[in-house]
Amino acid sequence: MADDRRSASLEFAQRHLTGQPLTIEVASADASFRSYWRVRAHGGSWIVMDAPPDREDVRPWLDIGARLRGVGLHAPQVLASDVNRGFVLMEDLGTRTYLPELTDASVDRLYGEALDALLRIQREVETTGLPVFDATRTIPEMELFGTWFLERHLGVVPSRAQWDVIENAFRQIAASADEQPRCFMHRDFHSRNLLIAPRNSPAIIDFQGAMLGPVAYDLASLLRDCYIDWPSERIDAWVEDYRTQLVAADLLAADSEQFRAWFDIIGLQRHVKVLGLFCRLCYRDGKPGYLGDLPRVLDYVLGVARLYLGLIDFADLIERAVDGRDISQPRDAISVPA
Repeated sequence: MADDRRSASLEFAQRHLTGQPLTIEVASADASFRSYWRVRAHGGSWIVMDAPPDREDVRPWLDIGARLRGVGLHAPQVLASDVNRGFVLMEDLGTRTYLPELTDASVDRLYGEALDALLRIQREVETTGLPVFDATRTIPEMELFGTWFLERHLGVVPSRAQWDVIENAFRQIAASADEQPRCFMHRDFHSRNLLIAPRNSPAIIDFQGAMLGPVAYDLASLLRDCYIDWPSERIDAWVEDYRTQLVAADLLAADSEQFRAWFDIIGLQRHVKVLGLFCRLCYRDGKPGYLGDLPRVLDYVLGVARLYLGLIDFADLIERAVDGRDISQPRDAISVPA
């Protein structure tokens, strides 16, 4: 099946890049069922996105990309698409994602550009028709934590009393999310989905899951990135600076304390989900590499939960469930220190 899709991707590109003999190679894959192919000819290159239509729908990607480009943001230009077959031929943005280029020396500049883009997203991008990210979505996302992190990855089946603790935490987190002003939410605004581009940097990808959601969500996704972390004092400064920009743009009326709580707790929602999601990617989808980032995500969850009185029992429950295991290893390889 993979060879069939590769051949079909090449045929699709060839049809729209007429008169040019093409070569095709793997560009990347992501956490969904999409894959990306780089096609080359005469010194130029393009990307074919392959989204098998029985698994993925390219229409949200096309819609959100057009919204971003419509306000001058750098989402990839589309040369051609075939919605029924699940192919998109687009601009090749290169391979310079933020992640490997973030250093102590570069981070303020790169995050400055990313936060400028985020403010434009939240201020200008049209949200009509987007699904709303409220408790009907925040809680089901967090339920991945119990199924995939606790039960499948750690082999821990919570008691009824422990489920009460978990569910109380989920309700508190969801209530905090629902308090926030809502705006356009990329939903995966982080260092693997931002690219350094020769013009109009950063280029933005993986935006097809965009929703109308809490104003602090994308900020938490960027500053408490699952793939890289920063000292708390730097995060404090970035959060407060961005809050003042939101206030100046009339997108927010919250003071520092309120906004910081919103930032912390919506980040906690994301990271509780990710603990389950990364385990599901390992055990269901055969992508064990995501487990390597679980310790960082767990540190975020425990650190933030312990800051808020109603979430301390939740943090204690998780710490007992982990019980010193190396959670970066698949379950069969996890051992408990003597």
